[in-house]
Amino acid sequence: MPFTKFSNLDFDQIKTSIKDYLRTNSDFTDFDFEGSNFSVLIDTLAYNTYITAFNSNMIVNESFLDSATVRENVVSLARNIGYVPRSKTAAKATVSFDIQVDDQTPDISSVTLNAGLVCIGSNNDITYTFSIGENITTTITEELFNSEGVKTGYKASFDSIDVLQGTFIRKSFTVDGSLDQRFILDNPSIDTSTIIVHVRDSDSQQDSGVLFTKVDNILNIKPTSTTFLIQEIQDEKYELLFGDGIFGRKIENGKTIDVTYIVTDGKDGNGPSSFTFAGTITNNNNALVSLNATPIVNKVRAASNGSDIEQIDSIKYFAPRLYSSQYRAVTARDYEAIIPQIYPNTESVSVVGGEETDPPQFGTVFITIKPKNGDFVSDFDKTQILSDLKNFTLTGINQKIVDLKILHIELDSSIYFDSSKVKNISELKTKIIEGLTTYSQSLEINKFGGRFKYSKVLSVIDNIEDSITSNITKVRIRRNLNAFINQFAQYEICFGNQFNVKSEGLNIKSTGFTVSGVSDTVFLTDTPNVDKKTGVISIVKRDIVNGERIVIVENAGTVDYLKGEINLTTINITSTERSNDIIEIQAFPESNDVIGLQDLYLKFNIASSSINMVKDTISSGDQISGVGYKVTSSYTNGDLVRG
Repeated sequence: MPFTKFSNLDFDQIKTSIKDYLRTNSDFTDFDFEGSNFSVLIDTLAYNTYITAFNSNMIVNESFLDSATVRENVVSLARNIGYVPRSKTAAKATVSFDIQVDDQTPDISSVTLNAGLVCIGSNNDITYTFSIGENITTTITEELFNSEGVKTGYKASFDSIDVLQGTFIRKSFTVDGSLDQRFILDNPSIDTSTIIVHVRDSDSQQDSGVLFTKVDNILNIKPTSTTFLIQEIQDEKYELLFGDGIFGRKIENGKTIDVTYIVTDGKDGNGPSSFTFAGTITNNNNALVSLNATPIVNKVRAASNGSDIEQIDSIKYFAPRLYSSQYRAVTARDYEAIIPQIYPNTESVSVVGGEETDPPQFGTVFITIKPKNGDFVSDFDKTQILSDLKNFTLTGINQKIVDLKILHIELDSSIYFDSSKVKNISELKTKIIEGLTTYSQSLEINKFGGRFKYSKVLSVIDNIEDSITSNITKVRIRRNLNAFINQFAQYEICFGNQFNVKSEGLNIKSTGFTVSGVSDTVFLTDTPNVDKKTGVISIVKRDIVNGERIVIVENAGTVDYLKGEINLTTINITSTERSNDIIEIQAFPESNDVIGLQDLYLKFNIASSSINMVKDTISSGDQISGVGYKVTSSYTNGDLVRG
């Protein structure tokens, strides 16, 4: 028997292997496999072998977490190491409103906003429901009278009510004691953090029963612990798991399990900031009350932090890391695995130990979070994250969440094109911007520790269309300084990348601002020292006649070109040209490949980039000799200010 290549998976390869095997038989030595009907049988055998080999490989691939592609399989493999994929998260808004209740019951002392629908929010002409999971009761704050002194009703206030986007669902199970009984929530799109479980006697309708709390693992669970776990099953649905009397309290036969949860639109629910009241109010006698007028709902905080169910790639990335952390935050990788679990709106996390800072701050961990929506984590969310982290962190270690530091990358690109191949220059420019935007959204950029690769950007531009003959692209980096208006303050701005240095200065540029004692708009610039490793930051203004710089403050700080750091001495900034008290500070990197180090979040900013379309007169045939060909400098400009 000849050697058989069992590794062949391609149809043609399998077919050739079958023919080679048959030719070893003397009966088929001179047989024409292609010209006979026997070729149909060979094709059938090859096809059957191909399908079998493909399915076998798929089965093997689906047996390992890093190669599985079917969600149910990925979830099942993650379950084996104790990982529960994040569910959808309901967007949360905070609202306040006053109600005026008719004078129907004389002894009203309080009113209750019933669990369920509270208000309707709208965003981009799409409406979303916002609800609460439990009743909220408030006291009557004021009696209302008409002009004749007759009492007409009562007034009560609901202040800073957190409402969740979605609809609350209630489902009940009766425990029958069978071994195969499962408690499955039928609805997909559940926010599992909103699941509330009560266990009661089946014949009791008034008593809500015993509250069971959700846990993520069986650590420290006693036989009497009223806890439950959840796991994702098929079709993105969830199953409740209760104790067996050893790990957690076992539910007795005949008991009723009441489950409430919210079904949400996830991240689609982010954004609504205007709301219309749609709730129901009852009084302290549990009677439905009528309102004198529809309450006006005031926004305290717009809907945010909604997110979709965890994707397959995320599960495959975080499951082994959370397992390795063993539900404790010690190393930076532990924090990076745990924080997305307690704050699903996390896009990227950077964790820096205090021993790495300058000067060192031992015993402190600095955490920077890039949320999926927006650039900054609210103070409320910071407090909640730090509170949840206490369940994982070691005693004696402090955690501090610091605001995001974004390192913006911008381009100044001159793109040459052959006009004979271009019908519409605007359309070509749009394609270029779309191509750059696609690259800007790649995983290698938008994250802490990301890397901007210059050669890839040049390739992206050149490969948009054949009409593009070349491009000369310069890179600049930018940080935004958040000014403390009308306050004396010092500032440190770190770029994390070495600056390119010209002896004449103007390596550092800024947008305009004003300082105390000077009415004119001023800017930041630099003057290198002799060693070109450090320099002096000056505050200057521009002469309105010749545009030359006039020094206002000669020594306003220092710059370290090697470290990419700018330090400003005490300064009182009174206003800024840019909104939100921002001063944009730009520099030119020594290397066109830019890296976001430690707590710097790398962001490729297309909107702030300059894309200039230049007609290639030689390729277009307008100037064969090249006389008058427009050239573009490959070096940085000598402008005084940031444009």
